[in-house]
Amino acid sequence: MITAESLTHIPLFAFLPETERASLAARAADVRLQQGEWLIVEGQTAAFFALLDGKLTVVKSIAGHDHDLTTFVPGDYFGEVPLLLGTPAVASVRAVEPARVMRLDPADFHDLISHCRVLNGEIMKTMALRVGRIQQVVVENTGIAATVVGRRDDVTCFAVREFLSRNRVVFAWRDLDDPDTFDRLACDGIIESAADGASAFADARLPLVILADRSRLEAPTLPELAQAVGLQTIPRHDAYDVVIVGGGPAGLAAAVYGASEGLSTLLVERVACGGQAGTSSRIENYLGFPSGLSGDELSGKARQQALRFNAELLVARSVDAIEPGAPLSPDPAAHRVVLDDGTRLTTKAVIMANGVQWRRLETPGIDHLTGRGVYYGASATEALGVRGRTIHLVGGGNSAGQAAVFLSQHAAKVNVLVRGPSLAATMSRYLIDRIEASDNIELHPHTELVALHGEPGSGLNGATWRDRRSGLQEDCPARNIFLFIGAVPETDWLEGCGVALDKHGFVLTGQVARGGFPAKTAAALESSVPGVFAVGDVRSGSVKRVGGAIGEGAAVVALIHQHLAAAAATAA
Repeated sequence: MITAESLTHIPLFAFLPETERASLAARAADVRLQQGEWLIVEGQTAAFFALLDGKLTVVKSIAGHDHDLTTFVPGDYFGEVPLLLGTPAVASVRAVEPARVMRLDPADFHDLISHCRVLNGEIMKTMALRVGRIQQVVVENTGIAATVVGRRDDVTCFAVREFLSRNRVVFAWRDLDDPDTFDRLACDGIIESAADGASAFADARLPLVILADRSRLEAPTLPELAQAVGLQTIPRHDAYDVVIVGGGPAGLAAAVYGASEGLSTLLVERVACGGQAGTSSRIENYLGFPSGLSGDELSGKARQQALRFNAELLVARSVDAIEPGAPLSPDPAAHRVVLDDGTRLTTKAVIMANGVQWRRLETPGIDHLTGRGVYYGASATEALGVRGRTIHLVGGGNSAGQAAVFLSQHAAKVNVLVRGPSLAATMSRYLIDRIEASDNIELHPHTELVALHGEPGSGLNGATWRDRRSGLQEDCPARNIFLFIGAVPETDWLEGCGVALDKHGFVLTGQVARGGFPAKTAAALESSVPGVFAVGDVRSGSVKRVGGAIGEGAAVVALIHQHLAAAAATAA
């Protein structure tokens, strides 16, 4: 326990009378940390701390990467910045070696400084220095990681911008069709002068990605781009306790809980952590966030959390197949997953969390306009291109509602087209209320999109919709259409591995047929192949909500421990 004597080793408290130190010690918690253990994580409820023994490092997450700010040694105090600003913790603190820390809760801290002017003055001076240091580090480390040069209507350019944005990589976009672009490139130091612009990019394959060190990538693949900007694309090991396919909310939850409970964990994500939920502009019904949070915030924090528990997160990679372990092999619990480059990894368990993809609209003219005015889903990247425009959104689910509210903040008007009579049967009430309260969102019930108009070079310029009751069709100008017409599971890659699917292609779990494998009672989230689990939207019968997906991702880890224990007992 903390004593008045132990506080004499903290210079801030050494001059206090013993009675005051004793009172302070009585209210303080005695926190013991092992090497590598986190004392507090950025975003958590703040507290005031003083280090008695050991060494701590302060870590600040900036643009998705951790940066060491400083090191605390015995006698140092900290935590006053968020407490005095009224914010959550602004940085994380981890033990470099075994440490002992005194902790004061916020109410006790405020009581302490309100009754002692000397302590108040000393703490305020320290706070000013620390705020300045944080500001300096943020400025130094939020520089542009890449400049993307291309054309706005180029689908490949759009894919690169979207990939960087969703992976929280800071970049600058330079559109060659913008008359000011060459001046900006000259100001950036990428070309000598604006007059050199046309010749500088005449022979370049677009998009051109210029990195911070001025190296260049012409029309890079997403794995090449990911590796160039410092994202992990190659697994560090040949074998894992668990491999997770998909990095949406369910997959990230499984990575956090699996890694935190000691399982060597690898997550493989085709584009960016967050899945479809990561593109949601605002999730307002997620437990514990009364003012809501964006999908990007949720996935960014979950990614950071998983990495801190030493999970490996591969991006721009995919799993092409699962090769189930043979029942009569020396290790029947071991499966293999095959990555997109043919790499085979051994794993004791597989979690399928690869979610769903948007259902494709079978409308004439759509193929050559996708990415050129027609988009499946919506994210911040598209929002910048709709300012002042009238746009159309097709769909009546929650994702469509979130996108309509978000895009209405940029567009002049948002037309929402739904086939049914209203939104009541498909959308949460809070979103319907938001839509009804928006002056620039108009609902068109009993309406379906029947044709799109435009050329590959010029993009979308019009659309035709039909009233399903009267059959009357209407042509209207259209530059941007966003489609949210349902989702289908991504399970084609499971063909031949023995995983049973329902008639819609979702993975069956629980009490299902076992094929040629030894019969046993199936765990609630286990597929027809023992040791292969499914969570989130890809699972048949799941609730298709972010909260539900996270719950399944957390619960599946307990089932994996049971599976591993049973396999070990069988082998013994």
